[in-house]
Amino acid sequence: MKSTKLLLGVAVIAMGFTSCKDEKAEQAEKTVDTYVMYVDSLGNVTSEDARKNWQGIEATYQLRSGDAKVALANMKDNTEAQKRLDAANAKYDALKAKYEAEIAAQNKAAVAANPKQQMRNALFGEGKVGDDMSFAWVDKNNILRVYQQFVDAVENNKDRYSREDWDEIKLMYEALDSRKNTVENEGLSADDNRKISGLKLKFAPLYTLNRMGAKSGEMKKAKE
Repeated sequence: MKSTKLLLGVAVIAMGFTSCKDEKAEQAEKTVDTYVMYVDSLGNVTSEDARKNWQGIEATYQLRSGDAKVALANMKDNTEAQKRLDAANAKYDALKAKYEAEIAAQNKAAVAANPKQQMRNALFGEGKVGDDMSFAWVDKNNILRVYQQFVDAVENNKDRYSREDWDEIKLMYEALDSRKNTVENEGLSADDNRKISGLKLKFAPLYTLNRMGAKSGEMKKAKE
């Protein structure tokens, strides 16, 4: 009698384990389905909406893709699910390449239509400074390089700048100087500070003389 009860108990426990495993496998299958459907749904998003919301799309993709990969571990036979996952991955990679290329082209066109942004890119690097004139990305470790690039770019392009360009350059120079005051309190080395002072001494006459020359040139053209 005791043996019979023991066997029944073991059977019930075994059924419980089996049920639990079945539920995990079923949930895993649903997780993979959700991921595949998400990727498929991106094909219905317009290019304009996809470009505008790409960061959110990418974040959601990474989350669901990660969940789907974990779900495969809960499947006894995941060969078919793996194929579906691989196909969805390939489809997403193609969409990603397409939209990132479109976004890059869109950004390039926007810069081309904005002469001030072109100049900022030349002075500080691609996309480093925008309309907000923020220099929060400048710190004690890179500020010397930023000044060096700025002065070098100004010197190399000085003959191309108009008077308005020089005024814009002065505004950016003052914004960078303002950031330097903050960086000095964050541990700027004495050696870097000294080199920056040398670059500032180089920039001052470069700005004054060339702005005067640009103004004179514009006045001469106006008279002609």
